[in-house]
Formats: sequence, C-alpha cells, structure tokens
Amino acid sequence: MQGLVRLGLTGGIGSGKSTVAQLLAELGAAVVDADAIARELTAPGGLAMPLIAATFGPDFIAPSGAMDREKMRVLAYADAGARQRLEAIIHPLVRQETQRQTLQAAGHGHAGIVFDVPLLVESATWREHLDWVLVVDCTLATQISRVMARSALTRAEVEKIIAAQSSRARRLAAADAVIFNDGLTLLDLADEVNQISHHFGLSSQPLSFNQK
Repeated sequence: MQGLVRLGLTGGIGSGKSTVAQLLAELGAAVVDADAIARELTAPGGLAMPLIAATFGPDFIAPSGAMDREKMRVLAYADAGARQRLEAIIHPLVRQETQRQTLQAAGHGHAGIVFDVPLLVESATWREHLDWVLVVDCTLATQISRVMARSALTRAEVEKIIAAQSSRARRLAAADAVIFNDGLTLLDLADEVNQISHHFGLSSQPLSFNQK
C-alpha cells in the first residue's frame, strides 16, 4: 500500500462529516466508514451480537435480532462502564473489518482511503495509521440544531451526546486541515472539499454533487 494516501476524517455529531466523506468518494477515494461497520456488526446476525447478548442480556436485543440501539444509547451515556464493555466487543471487530476493506481498496487502484471515524481523536491508536487528519467543524449551536432537526432527540439529549464526545478544541488541535461547515450550502461545501483535496492526492475536478 506504499504511496496510498490514508486520510482520517472526523467531526462532532451534526458537523456534516458524512457529507464530506461522500464528496471525497466522488473524487476517487475509497471510504471506510467505522460507524457503518459498527451498524453491520450489531444488525441481525452481526458478528457482535452473540457477545452483546451474553454481556448485556436479552433486554438489549430487539425483536429483529439486532442490538436495541436506543436502549444501548441510553445505557452507554449513563454508565461509562457499560460503554467500555460495549466498545471492548465492537472495536476489535471494527478494526478487523477496517483492515479487510483497506486491503480491498488498495487492490482496486483508489487514489486514497478515507477513514471516516467519529472517535478518531479519542482513540489511542488511529493517528499512527494515518497520513493526514481532516476535521469537519461547526459551532455548537449548529450541531444541536442539525441533530434535533434530523432526529427525535431533545436538546438535552443532543447536548449529552456532544458532551460525551471529544471537545471541539481537542479535535481542532489534532487536525492537519479543517473544513468549517457552518452556513455553507451543499455546493459551497463541495467547493471547500475540492480546494482541499489536492493535499491528499485526490482529483481537483469539479464535483457532481446534487443538492437535495
């Protein structure tokens, strides 16, 4: 994988990180989405489900056989020990699947790999595997309004989630580059990604991103 650019992408909830990942994919990067991997692991039949059932009991398993994400979210944010037990189950499996997807991307001639990792800054090991870190940033007020608009969470619930994540200052301190995604249209954001992409060995051709 020599010469393949490894870009870590992170940002707080509601920052627009997933949209930036989509734009980078349009520029030729392979995207390895840690959250998507975790969702697959906790879906019906997911590799993490037997250990989750054994550790937390049947109350945390939905009728479909998936992890009950809402119950687990409430528990994890109320009980740090429970969150650590859950992470001890999921994180090794995420790393295993990440490695598999990385090798697959390297074999398909991608210009770079974007690792979309919400907890990149909190991790003790991610940074050493990356060439660059790109942080998608916005104000606290914007985070709260975006998450409330797209979910059924209350302001207090969103604020609790944000408080459990790495601080904005800590993310910015870890960044090699920052996109300030506040007050931007989707086309503005696409332009920001275009301008910054040459640092990561990606195409600087105009994106064909469609506003929705």
